[in-house]
Amino acid sequence: MRRTSLALATATLCAMLSPAVRADETSLQAEVNALRAEIAALKDEVRQMHSASAAKPAPALAGAVTSPGPGPAVANIASAPQTAATPENTGTTLWGYGQIDYNRPTAHAADARADLSRAVIGFNHVFDDSTRVYGELEWAHAVTSASDQGETEVEQVYVEHALAPNYGVRAGLMLVPLGLLNEHHEPTQFYGVERNFVETAIIPSTWREGGVAGYGSTDSGVSWNVGIGTGPDLSKWDATSADGRESPLGSIHQELQLAKAHDPSIYGAANWQSVPGLTVGGGVFTGKIGQGTPDFAADTARLVLGEAHIRWQPGPFDFAALYTRGSISNTQALNASFAGEPTPVPKFFWGGYAQGAWRALEWNQSSLAPFLRYEMFNTGAAYAGQVQGSTTPALPTERVWTLGANYYLNPNVVFKIDYQNFNRDDLALGYGDRLDLGIGYQF
Repeated sequence: MRRTSLALATATLCAMLSPAVRADETSLQAEVNALRAEIAALKDEVRQMHSASAAKPAPALAGAVTSPGPGPAVANIASAPQTAATPENTGTTLWGYGQIDYNRPTAHAADARADLSRAVIGFNHVFDDSTRVYGELEWAHAVTSASDQGETEVEQVYVEHALAPNYGVRAGLMLVPLGLLNEHHEPTQFYGVERNFVETAIIPSTWREGGVAGYGSTDSGVSWNVGIGTGPDLSKWDATSADGRESPLGSIHQELQLAKAHDPSIYGAANWQSVPGLTVGGGVFTGKIGQGTPDFAADTARLVLGEAHIRWQPGPFDFAALYTRGSISNTQALNASFAGEPTPVPKFFWGGYAQGAWRALEWNQSSLAPFLRYEMFNTGAAYAGQVQGSTTPALPTERVWTLGANYYLNPNVVFKIDYQNFNRDDLALGYGDRLDLGIGYQF
């Protein structure tokens, strides 16, 4: 009887508890399903973030060491491989930069000028985990037409393929990897309203050539970039114009516009960045620049341009120095044909600068960085003889002090002011003491 009563009690208790147990199980299952849905949503969000990050190219090439706060990044002239793509992060990304400048010569206020210097749209399309295409389209001076001074140009466009995580190849129209500025020319990446004179007059700003290049980096902190392709065309030299005095190579570079390619040029550049904040590097570019032009007096002329640079960013400070020197050989006969003209071809040209900046104030994403730069350069340091026993006198060396400040509203928007003092005025080349104001952006 006791056993029967116990059995009945147990059965009754189980019957009473089973709905509660089933309810708890149902509630627990619902919570598990909700958690699974949240995890799936988070995974999708992370994949989208990785996709956006990998698809968008940084204007400073991969491998560059950036400053700890807003301000210019340490330039890496020999770029390292870009971030590899995965099937989840292929796609196309647009980006861009631009600047508006105001220049007021102190002794010639009537020549004050405001200009939308440039507006650039870039694109980056990742095809797969090792291949992408990268390009920049630029509009200079706001308006482009037959009667205006504006320009529309392809600044670079190339296909890049990674052969391994640490090296790869590129082919197309590429920026020549010399100096601290040429590959990193966005207005947020340099101090002062205008790009410095040495890396504009001696190393042409945004100097680009068509060809094939290899790039890579090592575990010891060395990055490298070597290439072969087109070069300047000396047959374009205009001895009646001041363009050759403003920038010898800038006046004859071809920009891959139906470029003469009889004689290829080669270049090599390397950077060492093993110490945090320190960049030491240099490069050389050389090639025959007569381009096989028939009956040209300087068909065997050869260009050699080399540079060395150093940049050190300890804490809030940013110090940089660069020296570059170029030569054009076998121009005697060509210069003889230019007898009496104001701008023969120089035998040597050179330049150098030292610069210091200090990120003096920082708040939130904003910062203020005053700077001082001293430049020396000469676009005609020596000339080959024009006639028997006669040579053209060398041009005087230009010296420029630039004192100013960059105010970064955030890392991608900068307001600039500087004052430039020249040791001599040459209004034809734009040399003369002046006040500069500027606005720059990058996205």
